[in-house]
Amino acid sequence: MALLHSAQMDHFFQNLLTNWATPELSLLVLFVSAVLAATLLPLGSEPVLLAVLALHPPLLWLAWLVATVGNTLGSAIGWWMGWGAERFMAHHLQPNRVNFHLHALRWLERLGPAACLGAWLPIIGDPLCVVAGYLRLPFWPCVAYMAVGKALRYGVLVWGWAWFMAWW
Repeated sequence: MALLHSAQMDHFFQNLLTNWATPELSLLVLFVSAVLAATLLPLGSEPVLLAVLALHPPLLWLAWLVATVGNTLGSAIGWWMGWGAERFMAHHLQPNRVNFHLHALRWLERLGPAACLGAWLPIIGDPLCVVAGYLRLPFWPCVAYMAVGKALRYGVLVWGWAWFMAWW
């Protein structure tokens, strides 16, 4: 009985992996993982991008674009989360507690939307987008800087993978 169960599980996982290995579904999984990785969830989309590139090398630049757009969308969601948090705090907390960011985040306010260029950075990039929304930095300029930073990060990863594969 246990042997039968094991064979059924192997068959299930083989079918699952085979179906998810199609280019369309691979790109969908990459997009979803890139969106989720750019939120405050502790996920990474880089392994998924590399898996898509390994399975479908012709999708190199399309995978780069999908990852960049998905990750930028996730950061924009973070910006809106920060914007909503600021509105919530402004309505539900005392005024002296609402202004706690004035001293700690002065440098971010000085940089303005250009600070979102650092959205690609590990650990601090995602909270940076949330704080930009909290500070009500202009949305579209922030998104533009987020996209540039994320496109460069994924570009370096894709270029490195292509260079490695060319030498292998």
